[in-house]
Amino acid sequence: MAKPDELVFAPLGGVGEIGMNLSIYGLGNRQQRSWLAVDLGVSFGDEEHLPGIDLIMPDISFLEKERKNLMGLVLTHAHEDHFGAIIDLWPRLKCPIYATQFSAALFEAKCAAERNAPKIPVTVVPSGGRVDIGPFNVEFIPVAHSIPEAHALAIHTEAGIVLHTGDWKIDPTPTLGKPTDEKRLRELGEEGVLALIGDSTNAVRDGRSPSEAEVAQTIINLVKSAKGRVAVTTFASNVARIKAVADAAKAADREVVVVGRAMERVVQVARETGFLDGVQNFRSPEVYGHLPQDKVLALCTGSQGESRAALARIANDDHPEITLNRGDSVIFSSRTIPGNEKAVGAIVNNLVLQGVEVITDRDHLVHVSGHPRRDELRDMISWVKPQLLIPVHGEALHLNEHAKLARAAGVPRVLVVRNGDLVKLGPGDPGVVGEVPSGRLYKDGNILEDSKSRAVTERRRMAFSGCAFVAFAMNAQGELADDPEVDLVGIPEKNKAGEPFDDIVFDAVVATVEGLPKARRRDPDALAESVRRAVRSVINEHWGKKPPCLVHVLTV
Repeated sequence: MAKPDELVFAPLGGVGEIGMNLSIYGLGNRQQRSWLAVDLGVSFGDEEHLPGIDLIMPDISFLEKERKNLMGLVLTHAHEDHFGAIIDLWPRLKCPIYATQFSAALFEAKCAAERNAPKIPVTVVPSGGRVDIGPFNVEFIPVAHSIPEAHALAIHTEAGIVLHTGDWKIDPTPTLGKPTDEKRLRELGEEGVLALIGDSTNAVRDGRSPSEAEVAQTIINLVKSAKGRVAVTTFASNVARIKAVADAAKAADREVVVVGRAMERVVQVARETGFLDGVQNFRSPEVYGHLPQDKVLALCTGSQGESRAALARIANDDHPEITLNRGDSVIFSSRTIPGNEKAVGAIVNNLVLQGVEVITDRDHLVHVSGHPRRDELRDMISWVKPQLLIPVHGEALHLNEHAKLARAAGVPRVLVVRNGDLVKLGPGDPGVVGEVPSGRLYKDGNILEDSKSRAVTERRRMAFSGCAFVAFAMNAQGELADDPEVDLVGIPEKNKAGEPFDDIVFDAVVATVEGLPKARRRDPDALAESVRRAVRSVINEHWGKKPPCLVHVLTV
């Protein structure tokens, strides 16, 4: 009798970290499996540790190798950390993509805004609908989140049902879209769920996430009581928040001016897909200066301190159309993503220095998370009754707290895994049965590099200690043909004694060349290495840092 197909799961991103989500499910045996990918997202570079890196993406080398067995890629929702890597990585996979209408439309708009984006077809599945993708039958179950049409995926297979929650929360009064479908989740629990692969972002927070309706009311109160101009910044993808801001502006008899390309794009897609039906038309930035101060509200990008986004330019007073003055207000209807605190803080300080009142979620309920707190996690477990729970979408602390909560809630098996772990879900006892290649790709300008990239490592070293460039020419007799050229970048001009570093390095180069035996001087590679070592050593002696040193030897 043939052995039943084995169902496996492997996270390739988004476990032990928040961002860069990519999960894969395999059905078959060790020799031959069909694969289903869920989400393909990015996380963002950190200038301090990864200078010049714009985006970080999951390493998809395993899926490239398995390309002929990759049945499709399914999107839970259209946040960058879940779909931001598709344009760059899809050409390596060329698999079918499945998403609901809003996600597909936002992706199409993103492709249209990107230069030379490949043509990437997306199959639209209705919210609540089901689609066969190879041996997987995937059901899109509506869940509340901070973007329209977020879905948990019930992946139906011969080996059992897996519920991949994606990002979700329980919001009984969402201002837009459907609430989390408790009825359908309870039905799945009655059918029997093999495994729950669940969002852990807020597993350290007690209670329940407040509702979007409460935020909407707070924003109405704040905008109504404002005296001067008002600017609101939020995540561009949060259409419910955009609608709440529009309703607040209407209640206060203000026009909404949309500022920032990302915000304009989402507003356009939300109107096309019906999520802003009945909401007044917004105005373009050109009219901002012509409206009375108490009749305008600027809806801006830049809640995360992005240097090129609208709010940073407004705070630096270099936006061509939008200005703020003493007595005006800025509402940050967002939370600061870890790593962005400095950039956001700089904007807040610049606004305060201009006399602008800054309102954040520290003062008022102007933002709520789109992720479940501990009581909501318990609800999901009680509805779905999984045999196995695997926490994902979180750092180590979040995963461990989610795991402890699941054990206390009576889940029979709980596994904490890492990116690259291959987990057998069933049939039989679940557990880690192997490893698949995983890692990171860096988007450096328009080039994709792996995380061992020499360019990134060297740039980090240069950011810390500058760089020394030395060039000189040697004649046939093994003598210096002319004075060496020395160029020091990012290195102090003088040492503690006030001696110029240019002179110190120049003397070290000459002394090193002249101190070498003739035979070694006639070997350009050996000569360059000797000079490189000497330059780094003398700079370290006078400065305490060893910069990279590039030596160019000419023979004449």
